[in-house]
Amino acid sequence: MAKRIFGIIVFTVIFGFFSFIAVVFSLLTSTQNGYIYVGIIAATVLIIGNLFISGVFTRVSKRKRILIPFTIFAVPLVGYGSYEAYMSHIEIQNAEVDLTTYEPFHENTQTVKLEESSTFQIKDNLLTLDGATALYPVYAAFVRAVYPEDSYPHSASSQSEVVVSKTNRAYDRLANHEVDMIFAAGPSDKQESKLSDIEQTPIGKEAFVFFVHESNPVQSLTVEELQNIYAGDITNWEEVGGRDQEIIAFQRPEGSGSQTGLQKMMDGKSIMDPPTDQRVTGMGGVIEKASNYRNHRNAIGFSYRYFATEMVENNGIKLLKVNDIRPDVPSIQADEYPFTSHFYAITNGTDNSHAQPFIEWMLSEQGQTLIEKTGYVPLDDF
Repeated sequence: MAKRIFGIIVFTVIFGFFSFIAVVFSLLTSTQNGYIYVGIIAATVLIIGNLFISGVFTRVSKRKRILIPFTIFAVPLVGYGSYEAYMSHIEIQNAEVDLTTYEPFHENTQTVKLEESSTFQIKDNLLTLDGATALYPVYAAFVRAVYPEDSYPHSASSQSEVVVSKTNRAYDRLANHEVDMIFAAGPSDKQESKLSDIEQTPIGKEAFVFFVHESNPVQSLTVEELQNIYAGDITNWEEVGGRDQEIIAFQRPEGSGSQTGLQKMMDGKSIMDPPTDQRVTGMGGVIEKASNYRNHRNAIGFSYRYFATEMVENNGIKLLKVNDIRPDVPSIQADEYPFTSHFYAITNGTDNSHAQPFIEWMLSEQGQTLIEKTGYVPLDDF
């Protein structure tokens, strides 16, 4: 017995040391959670090794000698793998949407159409368009009504006249005169500083929304409470009527349309550092990178209403009221919801003569009808 105990101690110390080295090495060189799998494997090998040294396997049947190690390996690996798969499934903020289904003339396109022919047409010298992901269904509908029928691949790497490269990149392309017009929320100060001849025309309304897990008892927050959460002054849901749980307040990358929306919501108040994950650089060093939104029961995230409710799967989230006002079409139309904002058609000194007539048509009854049919809120006076 003494020899076995000594063997267990020696094996645990030696194997534990090398396992620790392996976990640290995987932390520095693997993907975000690779080290967890290494740790699970090392722990199960340690357990099985100690069971073997202690003589457990000599006292059980051959079937159990196979079943016990297999169970010790499989349960934690399958359990953690299932957890990761579930967490990936419920990510909201970075959810990928198949924009191919919104391409204007794609077979079975989801893009809406007018009941009658458009009163404005562009047949040549087409405007080059770009914009935010969430607004692609809107400007794809404009293209379907106004442009010649053709294939307009949405990928930013294509040579298409109508693409989606997302807010920050779209502003960069507009600043570099690579496109004639973009569709986006208003620019951040940094983005606007790059534009030499900006003209932004409001063409519709949208709501900047906050969402939580559907099991969160909190139904409404005030503007001040939201500002204090994202400033780091309120850190527990209990402080705003919820459970005694830490608030995980996710953010978006700098320059994205929704992060700019958050900055405007804060009204000059400093935003705390976002939750981070450890990620690995190309040189093998560990850096901190803003976490993707995950629908934890104590998380809060933000987006724009249409994207969060129409373009991605709900996945168990609920939109919060702000000052007890729900972010729905009537409250947005009446400017009652506190974070009602416009979205814009934006140019930067384009010399394409179609630009201004195109914008005027967007503001017409036909253009505003397409905005409404898409699911956004049209302007008050169309």
